[in-house]
Parts: sequence; structure tokens; C-alpha cells
Amino acid sequence: MQPITLDTVQNEIDKFLNQDVYLHLETTNGAYASHFNQSFFSVGAYIRNAKVKIERGIITGDKAPYRAGLKIELGWVYAEGLTHWEVNEDGQLLLAGHDAEGKLAVALQLSPHPFE
Repeated sequence: MQPITLDTVQNEIDKFLNQDVYLHLETTNGAYASHFNQSFFSVGAYIRNAKVKIERGIITGDKAPYRAGLKIELGWVYAEGLTHWEVNEDGQLLLAGHDAEGKLAVALQLSPHPFE
């Protein structure tokens, strides 16, 4: 993965507009952290292969980490803390946010076909 460049990533998001696409979104702050620290409040969210039609998509921010918002048919999908991106060999746009230690904190991914 490479650091996000707003114009480049915006062009990649635009390729998914007005068509059925598959969405993967997850957040984590270390679900197993409470294993080591009983007072740690662990949160997370996960959705995979949600079929959506993106009407509008934007990535924004003055510097990393960035925010991405996707206007879908009946609402919005939003991810904050994005730092890196790539398009893989399957044509999937992979956006990720890594913390200062390089650990994954958030992932927002778009695909023309279901994720495996």
C-alpha cells in the first residue's frame, strides 16, 4: 500500500459511481487489548459484501489521516483515519488507516465483485 494522494484516490473512487459495487468496512482498536488490560474499552465495526450503489463519493482532509464518505441509495457510509491505499489485481480499491505502530485501525474497500 502507498500513502494516500487525494486526487489519485478520488479518481479511483469515481470509477465506482452509479453502479452496483460491494463494500467492506471495518474498524478495530485491538479487540484483544482487553485481554491484556481489563480497563481497556474495545470497540469495532465490520461489514463485508454489502451490495450498494454509490451516488457520490469523496475523500477529504488537509493531511493524513483522511476521511472518505460514500453517498449510497438510502444513506451514507463514512470512514475516518485513512492513510494508505491501493488497487489490487482484482480491481478492488483498498483504503486503510494505520496507527503510529502500523497496525490496522480502519479499512474501507470497494469491489466490482464480492470479496472472498
